[in-house]
Amino acid sequence: MTSLATEEGTSYGPELLVRLRGGRRRAQLEDRLRELVRDGTLAAGSRMPSSRALAGDLSVSRRLVVDAYAQLLAEGYLVARQGAGTYVAATATVADGSSPAPAPSAPQFDFFPGTPDLSSFPRTLWLRAMRDVLRSAPDGALAYPDARGAPQLRGALSSYLRRVRGVVVDPESIVVCSGATQGLSLIGRALVVQGVATIDVEDPGLPPHRGVLSYAGLQVRGATVDEHGVDVASLRAPVVLTTPAHQCPTGVVLSPLRRGELVRWARQGGLVIEDDYDAEFRYDRAPLGALQGLAPDRVVYMGTVSKTLAPGLRLGWLVLPASLIDAVTQAKAFDDLGCPALDQLVLARLLETSAYDRHLRRARRRNRARRDALIAAVARELPQARVSGISAGLHALVHLARAVDVQALMSAAAERSVRVYPLEFHRVEPAAETDALVMGYANLSEPAIDEGVRRLAQVISEL
Repeated sequence: MTSLATEEGTSYGPELLVRLRGGRRRAQLEDRLRELVRDGTLAAGSRMPSSRALAGDLSVSRRLVVDAYAQLLAEGYLVARQGAGTYVAATATVADGSSPAPAPSAPQFDFFPGTPDLSSFPRTLWLRAMRDVLRSAPDGALAYPDARGAPQLRGALSSYLRRVRGVVVDPESIVVCSGATQGLSLIGRALVVQGVATIDVEDPGLPPHRGVLSYAGLQVRGATVDEHGVDVASLRAPVVLTTPAHQCPTGVVLSPLRRGELVRWARQGGLVIEDDYDAEFRYDRAPLGALQGLAPDRVVYMGTVSKTLAPGLRLGWLVLPASLIDAVTQAKAFDDLGCPALDQLVLARLLETSAYDRHLRRARRRNRARRDALIAAVARELPQARVSGISAGLHALVHLARAVDVQALMSAAAERSVRVYPLEFHRVEPAAETDALVMGYANLSEPAIDEGVRRLAQVISEL
């Protein structure tokens, strides 16, 4: 019989799987509870169900449970707290006497290029919006969602993207997805269904994106990137994935000439997937409208809140040409029926009240100060290095004075609790040596950036 200890008055605790068969039921209960404590299923400090609740769940007398608890108390498996219930003893050990292996320690100075300042997540704004949503949302909002996304969020995104990014969009062309990763997976599978076999991606570019597209069934090819952005002349596939606002990882902006060439290429039958990577964070240049606004019927626009709020929210969106809406919606429905409804409604509330805009302004100021700290630290500690890709985004490209061995660099940096990301990691065919590092700065304080770069300079001087 399964015991389901539920909260009712003071009777609550973990749900326990306990089966009692035949005679000697007290001994069976004691043995089962010892087993759950020994193997760690009942962790030290866990509250046990009250004797009354457990007896009711097992259809036995309360006295049987009281006596079993008393025996385990005497053996040291359980402890009783006056007026507070019965708990698993802190000294209870796993059966084999082993302890869990310690988790590897995270580096003190991690220059990962894709993480925003997680400590600045607008908890107060999010909580306030969540309370508003819970008070005002109808019961129907908690039913199985529309696979395309909550209508409120699609409407709010439509207004926001038209106003801020110049996207040609209406709510019906938007599909809400679990970040860029799922967005690319949905597009990739929809393209395969429509008979597309190959896709070009920027080289260097984001390795996870190549993996997602390949897993979706597409053959992935590299397209050349230079100081003007993706080279349209190098495109061979009918579809290209590009980051025109802030190329990842080089940081270059797609030049006006290349934008024109890419739009002409698309209008001649190509399809562009525009990852609007880091477009919200610009520092030394004027706002740049989305490429999608120039050819909405030939460009898929993709955005997320992973850099603006937090990647753990898993919220993103696709603005789709009419030819892809049904196929992508079907793929989304098969994946998960839709993203969590409450989080969508909270994001819609932040967009509608301009709280999202205010948060972005604060984040830009903070990120710019950290970018400047990185530039200053490199100039001081690595005077022969050169920094590029700094006009926008959350990372910069640091060009070293000479190439170094990738593995030796990573190993030596790790010994000083520093983690860096060689440019070679982003290439379709990486080399053993690298002469540039992709260094994120948004999730490090300015003093941490200074110290991390100082340690990195020591590593490079010794290699």
